[in-house]
Amino acid sequence: MKQLTIIRHGKSSWDFPVQDQNRPLIEKGILNSIKIGKESKPLISPNSLIWSSFAERAFSTAKIVVDQWNLPNQLIFIKDELYTFDYKQLERIIKTCPDSCDSLVVFGHNNAITDFVNKFGDIFIDNVPTSGLVSLNFDSNSWSTISKGKTNTILFPRDI
Repeated sequence: MKQLTIIRHGKSSWDFPVQDQNRPLIEKGILNSIKIGKESKPLISPNSLIWSSFAERAFSTAKIVVDQWNLPNQLIFIKDELYTFDYKQLERIIKTCPDSCDSLVVFGHNNAITDFVNKFGDIFIDNVPTSGLVSLNFDSNSWSTISKGKTNTILFPRDI
C-alpha cells in the first residue's frame, strides 16, 4: 500500500515584480497553510518522504506545513521537476519515488495537481484550491506501477 498526499502551494500574488518561480506567499497563503498543517497533522506519517517544487510559494508552503507537523524542515527535498503544471510530468516524478517509501508528500502546482488527483483518485474534484490537500491510497507495492487509487482525504482551507 502506498499513500500519496498532494498539497497545492498557498496563495501568492502576481503583484510582485518577480519571475513566476520567485512569487512569495501572501498573508492569506501563510494563514491557510498553517490551518492545513494543523488539521492534517494526524494524517501524516513521521516517516513520510517530503518533496517540494523549488518555487518560492511551494517551498514556503512546505516549510509552514511541515512545521505544523512538528517535523524538521531538513526533511523537505526540493525536486526541480515538481515546478510543473502538467499532470503527466507530475505522474512521472511520483513514479520515481523509492519503493522503500510507503508515504510520499508532494508540494506543487495546479493544473498538475487537480488533473493528477482526478486521473488517479476515485472522487472528482473540480479544482484543488491554494493550500488544498488531497490524499490518495494505492493498492501497490511499487510507485512505478500505481494506477487508479482511492481518494481518502480532501482538505481545503474553506472547510476548516
